[in-house]
Amino acid sequence: MSTETGRESQRSGALVDLMRWMENLSDTQYAYLLLTPVFLLLGMVALYPLLRTFELSLYALSVDLSSTSFVGLENYVELFTGEKNRYLPGGTTFLPASLEFTSMLNSALVVTLIIAVVSVAFETIIGLGQALILDQDFYGRRWVRAAIIIPWAVPIVIQGMIFFLMFNNNVGFATPPLADLGLLAPTNTLNDTASATFIIIVSDIWKTSAFMALLILAGLQSIDRGLYDVAKVSGATKWQQFKLITFPLILPTIGVAVLFRSVQVMRIYGIIPTVSSCTVVPSLSCMVVATFNTREGVSAAIAFVTAAIIGIVVMGLIVWQGEDAI
Repeated sequence: MSTETGRESQRSGALVDLMRWMENLSDTQYAYLLLTPVFLLLGMVALYPLLRTFELSLYALSVDLSSTSFVGLENYVELFTGEKNRYLPGGTTFLPASLEFTSMLNSALVVTLIIAVVSVAFETIIGLGQALILDQDFYGRRWVRAAIIIPWAVPIVIQGMIFFLMFNNNVGFATPPLADLGLLAPTNTLNDTASATFIIIVSDIWKTSAFMALLILAGLQSIDRGLYDVAKVSGATKWQQFKLITFPLILPTIGVAVLFRSVQVMRIYGIIPTVSSCTVVPSLSCMVVATFNTREGVSAAIAFVTAAIIGIVVMGLIVWQGEDAI
């Protein structure tokens, strides 16, 4: 009886000490204390798959994962030295074998960056134009909004079939005029790396410009309309209103939209095998999928490097945009 009383006394004393310690915390420290379980949960969900992928990248794994052999950083060395990194049919590499254009287009990293930069740039410009139109008050605006959103709602497989049929040399109609302008190869278009990459970029812009437009439109509609009334009274032109009011106020929203789209397009995969082929238009995700059934350790290494590149891009955009990035 005396032993149980002593334990209860010890627990009460520990609880009292804990309460006193919490009472001495500042408001900021107390807030972080309450958020600690959330941080731990997010860390487990977000970091564990990444750490597990890195661990797998240090092994040479059998196809059925039944046997493993520790090889250290050998998979990464192969990846970056180019000695054994010809994993995809057709001589595709992770890094460009040389600075020649044709060699760079066979590099998964360069092709992914080209698609990401060009797609996000045009999607931002087109999305901004669409958002400015949709922000105006005109008859039928609701129907125009629905029409702009439709491409975004189309599944990737259907999107791919649309562009495959449009640019197929046997049944498509879009290749001849663009080939006359020198933008596409006149024959065997979908099996030409430069032409197929161009078509992939166009299809991605067609589908996701609406995503950018919706985000930017939300930023436009949060602007205080009284600012425009003051600008009109002051004699400001439409261009001056856009330059001095609209653009600075929606710039943080554009930054967030660019951040989200950059992350998405760095993982581009589904549209490539649907329209053309991963052997024609290599991307980082294509290399991960292609090597998964033959060399899982290398596949894990490519996946980890891809995640690292996306992380660097995200951190760079956040630093560029400042504290209001997200």
